[in-house]
Amino acid sequence: MPDMWSELFPLLAGGVAVFVGAVVQGGVGFGLGLMASPLIAITNPDAMPGAVQVVNATLPLFTLAVEWRGVDWKGLGFAVLGRLPGSVIGAVVVVYVSTRALGVLVGVMVVIAVVLTARAPAVPRNGKTIASAGFLSGITGTATGIGGPPMALVYQSARGTQVRATLAFFFLFGALQSLGILAVVGKLPARALGIGAALIPFMILGFAVSGPLRRRLDGGRLRVAVLTVAAVSACTLIGQSLARW
Repeated sequence: MPDMWSELFPLLAGGVAVFVGAVVQGGVGFGLGLMASPLIAITNPDAMPGAVQVVNATLPLFTLAVEWRGVDWKGLGFAVLGRLPGSVIGAVVVVYVSTRALGVLVGVMVVIAVVLTARAPAVPRNGKTIASAGFLSGITGTATGIGGPPMALVYQSARGTQVRATLAFFFLFGALQSLGILAVVGKLPARALGIGAALIPFMILGFAVSGPLRRRLDGGRLRVAVLTVAAVSACTLIGQSLARW
């Protein structure tokens, strides 16, 4: 019985985190990695970042099934262009570089970006800023499982459907790319895939109950929600990284 509980508890804890993350991402457009990555890293460190990437690749399918018409295809192209080299660098970080230092650095950068953008009307949304956000998201998403804040900050002033649909397509592509790269460099064990698959039902339930949140945020509150989730994400990433030191 103790052995069974030692296996079941990490899965249930991770499932609760994925459920909450799916509710947040279903409403705001990102946040699954923020909620799930730290807890899974603590309870199932050997399954990271692969387990989170499995869920990251599944949730966007549900978002796109509902809101695919809102995708900003031009912006998505720039984002993908930036993410390709970013993911490669993220894989190098996983293999050779300390993810702790990267987490602190990226977290601080996001906090600064949130403070600056909160005092300004919006971040300019153009090819250069979107590609740069995609690049940074590729690094952090592949290395830590938390890649949403850079892209979300660029799209913070867009319509709710456009934010969620564009980020969903970006996250789908990015998660599949990250899984492929992690497999190539030998950092995607079968256990990570199994745990990721076991967390999918929690994700589906979270998305199912996120509908009221979407409608509430689309009433003009999305930008505040994006900045809040980005700030919490950055602080979580910093805390997670410092805890590993």
